[in-house]
Amino acid sequence: MNTRPPFPWTRRIASLGLLAGIVALLAMLAGPLYRAGMIGLGAAFSSVFFGYWLGLLAALFGVIALLLALFAQPRRYLVRALIAIVLGVIAFVPPMLFKHKAGSVPAIHDITTDTANPPPFQTLLAERADAPNSAVYGGAEVAAKQHAAYPDIQPLQFDAPPATVFKAALDNAKSMGWAIAAQVPDEGRIEATATTFWFGFKDDVVIRLRPEAGGTRVDVRSESRVGGSDVGANAARIRAYSRKLREAVGAH
Repeated sequence: MNTRPPFPWTRRIASLGLLAGIVALLAMLAGPLYRAGMIGLGAAFSSVFFGYWLGLLAALFGVIALLLALFAQPRRYLVRALIAIVLGVIAFVPPMLFKHKAGSVPAIHDITTDTANPPPFQTLLAERADAPNSAVYGGAEVAAKQHAAYPDIQPLQFDAPPATVFKAALDNAKSMGWAIAAQVPDEGRIEATATTFWFGFKDDVVIRLRPEAGGTRVDVRSESRVGGSDVGANAARIRAYSRKLREAVGAH
């Protein structure tokens, strides 16, 4: 027989936590809504920020309700409290990690393996005409920030001839899921657009191949169309592309 005195607020706290968790998860849908063109970027970020704090509140209410259910109330509200905690964590943790990542990298959005002479966009200039971020490289200040944060972003050197490397570079870009905008073997130029999963942000990539030292040098540039900071996404994209290209060309 349960002799513990009931605590009348347990059900209300658990229900509030559950409701806050559900609303917080709905706020996370701002990404797909922005991608679908149903809301603006400002509204999307505001919704995510709102969901971030609401998720934390949901988890807090869930923990309080869980403790009350365990120690001061029959345990029929345990499940409700646990669901509130889970929903709150799901809504709170990803934005928290994103915020931490944003604070650990420089506020730049244009990354290239050649900061002295970045590969220029040509075909994609029309697509970027209305983009907030210019296709013109930011110069020495951006280069210094990139070198300090991403010293591993360097040109790729291959012993294979440009024609061989070009085919591998193009196949590699396609395998990354990028939309190919231009493939010009005579110029050694590939342009493509990568679309992020949740928000559908457009990041443009240009790949330049040049004969060098009896082989081929490959430079890659990845730039976001919107946002002052890419939160490390462009550097990560170049790293992934470079790693796969080394593996592919090494197989020839």
